[in-house]
Amino acid sequence: MKQKVLLYNPQAVFFTMPLALLSIGSCLDRSRFDVRIVDGRLEKDPISSILEHVDDALCLGITVLTGAPIQDALDIIRAAKKRRPDLPVICGGWHPSLFPKEMLQEAGIDITVQGQGEATFEELVEKLAGNEAIDNISGLTFRRSDSTLVQNPPRPLLDMNELPPPDFDLIPVERYFKLKGQRQLDYITSIGCPFRCAFCADPFVYGRGWQAVSATRVGEEIEKLWQKYRFTDLNFQDETYFTHKKRVLDISEEFLKRDLSITWAATMRADQGVRLTEEAFRFCIESGLRRVLIGVETGSPRMLKKILKDTKIEQVLQCADMCARNDVAVIFSFIVGFPGETDEDVMLTVSLIKQLRAMSPRFETPIFYFKPYPGSQLTMDSDVELPQSLGEWARFDYVQGEAGPWVSKEVYRFIERFKFYNRYAWGQSSWRRAPLRLISRLRCKRNWFDLPIEKVVMQRLHPEQELS
Repeated sequence: MKQKVLLYNPQAVFFTMPLALLSIGSCLDRSRFDVRIVDGRLEKDPISSILEHVDDALCLGITVLTGAPIQDALDIIRAAKKRRPDLPVICGGWHPSLFPKEMLQEAGIDITVQGQGEATFEELVEKLAGNEAIDNISGLTFRRSDSTLVQNPPRPLLDMNELPPPDFDLIPVERYFKLKGQRQLDYITSIGCPFRCAFCADPFVYGRGWQAVSATRVGEEIEKLWQKYRFTDLNFQDETYFTHKKRVLDISEEFLKRDLSITWAATMRADQGVRLTEEAFRFCIESGLRRVLIGVETGSPRMLKKILKDTKIEQVLQCADMCARNDVAVIFSFIVGFPGETDEDVMLTVSLIKQLRAMSPRFETPIFYFKPYPGSQLTMDSDVELPQSLGEWARFDYVQGEAGPWVSKEVYRFIERFKFYNRYAWGQSSWRRAPLRLISRLRCKRNWFDLPIEKVVMQRLHPEQELS
């Protein structure tokens, strides 16, 4: 009789497919283990859905992001443990990778998995099934029966070609299509990031390591999935998809030779984009490229050096020009409020944003505030006080909310108003919004955002969606 392995994805506002759970679930021996994935975003009553499976489950695994998903994870854990106190609860993902021991302060969490979790979780499940000791499993931290905490050595990054392909039959794919409002499949072809950005926790979690699936295998797997689900868009969730030019072009060639009728979107650094020739970029477009996401972070050369971004403003503008000429959409993301950032640095960022927005109606420039994300170099070098409990981390909003202590009230008010008018000043517009577009452009041109009557009216008529 198969043993049930229960996996849970906490509630969030986006409907990206739970790729981490798909990957670890697909690694288990399906002839021996019955893998059940419950996604809190798809359930009217997530706790009841989990409790339906708890009684005969071998273990409960939960992927945990920093922020609001922590609270939902805690609610699930506490309900499961109340029903079955002996149920092993394992947490993996970003937050347990950054705080492997601190997570175990919650009595209901027995084990945490750090970094790439496929091999670690597979070995752990095998040990639990055989009622064997887990002392020698690399990549996990656990609590002994005497309450002492043990952190095992980390597990090196595994070649992704050694892992089985994700089994999308483990999730209701059509429901995600419906919730997304399009037949868009999420997929990941690489893990980790070789760069050193000081505001990012990735160097801490993966040690700047990077592993990827071969182009041939990507082509084979995507074709099989396309034949089965007939999706129209592919959303690559790689942190740096364009890391190796040849691999990107090889994947594009795979798509073309298989005659896949899809579009695709991926992440790109500015220094990666400028290494693409015009011919290479158009080859990607021919294979379906519709949008890239480029993290610019700041328009200040001084701050680019401070945050160790290792890119230049000129590279950003070159990428923007290439995308604009080829009608490729771009999301240029920015961050305001880095420690040590001056008002002049902020205005350089605002100036670059306006320059980019004016280049193409298909360019977006979301602005976020720097938050001291755990594990990042900037956080470790600063004296900011981080949350001390899981409850506090659950209230830690690193997407929205107030800016950090390095942003004055005046700068915060200016940026919030600029974000609104920048949204309507450029881009696609209807005749109904033509007056607002004209007003917004004038305001942005002069950086005059006093008496933001238009902002108050629009936000009452169309409240912004929460991002966290």
